[in-house]
Amino acid sequence: MSKVTSKLQVSLPKALAERYGIRPGDDIKWEAAGDIIRVIPPDREAPEHTRDEQLWFFDQATLRQQQRQIDRQFSTPSDRGWSREDLYERGGSTD
Repeated sequence: MSKVTSKLQVSLPKALAERYGIRPGDDIKWEAAGDIIRVIPPDREAPEHTRDEQLWFFDQATLRQQQRQIDRQFSTPSDRGWSREDLYERGGSTD
């Protein structure tokens, strides 16, 4: 996770810089991609996908989201290790 400074600067995690061969002084490209921002390393271009490929990616993301909703639906309060009552007991007074 990186923070944006008051000058709107962002630090790139070292592991990502090494993985994608980004070095100090390199120009990287910032690209709007819907609700997210892509960072394109130097000397690379964002892949151009056909409409069919884009629809396939969308379908895969939709399936993942549906699975997450199903998983949440079947989780019970006991899965998280605490109950709502525990929250009330923690903050209660000690008469």
